[in-house]
Amino acid sequence: MESTRKQRILIIDDDSAVQVSLALLLKQSGYDTLCADDPRQALALLAQQPVDLVLQDMNFSLQTSGEEGLQLLAAIRAEYPALPVLLMTAWGSIALAVRGMQAGAANFFTKPWDNTQLAELIRTTLEAAAPAPAGSASRQALDAQFDFGGIIGEHPRLLKVLTTIGQVANTRAPVLILGESGCGKELVADAIHRNSARSGKAIVKINMGAITPTLFESEMFGHVRGAFTDAKTDRKGHVATAHEGTLFLDEIGELNRSDQVKLLRVLQDQTYQPVGASRSEKADVRVVSATNRELAELVASGEFREDLFYRLNLITIRLPPLRERRSDIPLLARHIIGEVAASYGLPSATIAPQALEWLSAQPWPGNIRQLKQTLERTLLLVGRSELRQADFVAVEQHEHGGGPGAAGARLGVDGMTLEQVERHMIAHALEQHQGNISRVAKALGLSRTALYRRLERHGLGSAPDSATDGGNLAHADGGARSGGWR
Repeated sequence: MESTRKQRILIIDDDSAVQVSLALLLKQSGYDTLCADDPRQALALLAQQPVDLVLQDMNFSLQTSGEEGLQLLAAIRAEYPALPVLLMTAWGSIALAVRGMQAGAANFFTKPWDNTQLAELIRTTLEAAAPAPAGSASRQALDAQFDFGGIIGEHPRLLKVLTTIGQVANTRAPVLILGESGCGKELVADAIHRNSARSGKAIVKINMGAITPTLFESEMFGHVRGAFTDAKTDRKGHVATAHEGTLFLDEIGELNRSDQVKLLRVLQDQTYQPVGASRSEKADVRVVSATNRELAELVASGEFREDLFYRLNLITIRLPPLRERRSDIPLLARHIIGEVAASYGLPSATIAPQALEWLSAQPWPGNIRQLKQTLERTLLLVGRSELRQADFVAVEQHEHGGGPGAAGARLGVDGMTLEQVERHMIAHALEQHQGNISRVAKALGLSRTALYRRLERHGLGSAPDSATDGGNLAHADGGARSGGWR
């Protein structure tokens, strides 16, 4: 029966040695294979029998521009849009691979390849491309199988992301999450961890752009007593803390090249050495990374190591921006407004239908984070149980230049002025994030510099003499918020 046949993979390459090597690897992994020397033969084979995956070279003549491969990819995508294609590229031709992925390829690998990594890439690509059983595409069915707490929405593009999370969560495969700022990459990392066999252990989250080069090894790998002047005791690093759990490398695109080498060694060898230690330790972690930058383009420009990129992106999850799933905005808005009201101890609030339509029509360049900030500001400034379109418009006008004499400045919560509301919001954010300046600034949609100015103006604290990772936020009441200036 067709349903019990082995999965079939088509190899398209004009090099017979490549065909033989791949066919042997695939046979050992339990797949059937077909081989084609050129695009014409490949398209003929695809028309004759079912294929589950294509491994495709990018050049079939003396020409090495890759145009032949891109044309073949376009033909396959046009005729078989659901058929995943993995591109084969020569080491160093990353720009061509980027063009291929932009044209619809599922992923790519380089020649020569690592058999173990390629087998894992093939397996996970096939799993991600597998048609969902009848009825399981609904959000309700996915929620019955997996825990996606905190991820709100039912748009088909979001459901595809959730399906992929469910398929790859229980593997060891490293996952790269791509998406604009504010679209929920950390929530996806949390969901991957929660639905994995490692959920009983820690998920350790690190902002890679916030670690200075001088502290990278100590922060990531730890140090032993006496390793340097201030090393009074042994200290665990992030890798040790995440042992048997998940290491979430946020903003991985901000990591400088010298530290990229150090991270690569850990991923390659599965070992690390604390600063000052005489022996290596085993690194048993599942790596999930995220960035709002296109890593492939950073590789092409020389800013990011190609070998590290391959280690991180075995599975790539691309989150759609909010403007590409507008039907989810009413669901998100209702959920967020409930959370905000509860957070501030306010009565439950609703959003009028016209206001929901207005919210759904906005561009939201800051995505879910910007939507949350808009809802939070409006609820606090208006103080009504039902938010209307006019309320959002008035607050927006004030935010974008209304000035202290604008109508927005007269809006209040139980008689509070705008200045008082702002002070209340900042104080609440400081409490929520234990004084962590980077997180407070991110939550409020401010730069750190802008937040410092507001802290000083409202008498909520002052910057320490040295804004280092180890500093604490001192407050006017003589206390201190725990947490570094990260």
